[in-house]
Amino acid sequence: MKLSAEERWDLIDRISKETVTFGAYRHTLTDAIGELTIKPLTGIPIAIAVLYGFWSLFGSFAGTLCTDGFFVKFFDGYWLPWLQQVFPGQGNWFYVIMVDAGGIESGEFVLSESSFESFGVLTSGLFLAIGVVLPAIFIFYLMLAILEDIGYMPRLAVLIDTMLHRIGLHGYAIVPTILSLGCNVPGVAATRILETKKQRFIMMTLLAIFIPCGAQIGIMEEVVPDLIGWIMLYLIIGYFIFGYILNKIVPGRAPEFLIDVPPYRRPLARNIGKKIYGRVTGFFKVALPFVLLGCVIVGILYQMGVIQWLGGVLAPIFVGWFGVPPETAGPLVAAFLRKDLAVAQLSTIEMTEYQMITSVVLVSIYFPCVATFAMMLKEGWKDLLWALAVLAVVVFVYGGLIHLIGILLGVA
Repeated sequence: MKLSAEERWDLIDRISKETVTFGAYRHTLTDAIGELTIKPLTGIPIAIAVLYGFWSLFGSFAGTLCTDGFFVKFFDGYWLPWLQQVFPGQGNWFYVIMVDAGGIESGEFVLSESSFESFGVLTSGLFLAIGVVLPAIFIFYLMLAILEDIGYMPRLAVLIDTMLHRIGLHGYAIVPTILSLGCNVPGVAATRILETKKQRFIMMTLLAIFIPCGAQIGIMEEVVPDLIGWIMLYLIIGYFIFGYILNKIVPGRAPEFLIDVPPYRRPLARNIGKKIYGRVTGFFKVALPFVLLGCVIVGILYQMGVIQWLGGVLAPIFVGWFGVPPETAGPLVAAFLRKDLAVAQLSTIEMTEYQMITSVVLVSIYFPCVATFAMMLKEGWKDLLWALAVLAVVVFVYGGLIHLIGILLGVA
């Protein structure tokens, strides 16, 4: 029997009445909180408070409790003195690279007093990786896993969607951005969630230039805590300025996005544990070898006089255009292997506060570390070459602009 359209709808209505039951909707506290955190008027202040709490806990746990409270005491009080005594060939080139670069006073080799300043593979290398980076990465990924598990990240994506549309992205681009604050490698991999080639290219380029990894942030918290706010401000401003420019010049489209905003849920310890374990172990498989390799290469370059030569060759650009000491050539070489190691080296160079801000920003926007470089290459060599071309222009233009701002303010 053939039914008319009206008869079919009547049949559907009868079936639904017999099979579907409706309960009374109860507006719970969870629903109220969910609404408050997604509406701009209340959601933006809450997001600022969440991110401020995120940052405060990051600094307190990683820097104060773990690094200063335990690892500094262990490495400086026990590990470094023990290695300085038992490692053979004190003062020769191998000792300098592996244990302690030290210094020469009155013709005698003088030992360093801290692992941070020794710049040996087994001292500074291990201290940076274990004493500074490990606590920073652990607490970062712990807090991120909790925010993901309770369902806050989709709400943050909705809140920031309008702002990110100005640079050709959409709200879910906040995911690779935040992941890159832990490590740029998973951040670049996460750009695959974006729909178009234009969006993926813009996101990958901005991550490689303007987003410092957790290891670098941990070092900044340790060596330039009073300046880190200014450094991050310059990076955020650059992120949006050059993102806006890229959106105008890169062909392609930036479509709207649909996202399911789940209700808030209680985080599960098993889920959080798996996320932290996978991310931390994955990070250290990539990071630790490059930290140690970076110490070796930079130590060899210093011993061969290459760093000093580069400083002389690049002095006109560093001093005249960027307004920083020529000695920053060394950290910039090291930054290709590990940017956290480069920031640590910058802290030993005598310069003004504004020069330090400029130098750290330059290290951040300079060539991506080799692990990020390899990840970008996997995404396509043509996009990598274009991203590197953009990077070269950004470093030269933005570095000079920061110097000009310092001159105008009278602090350069």
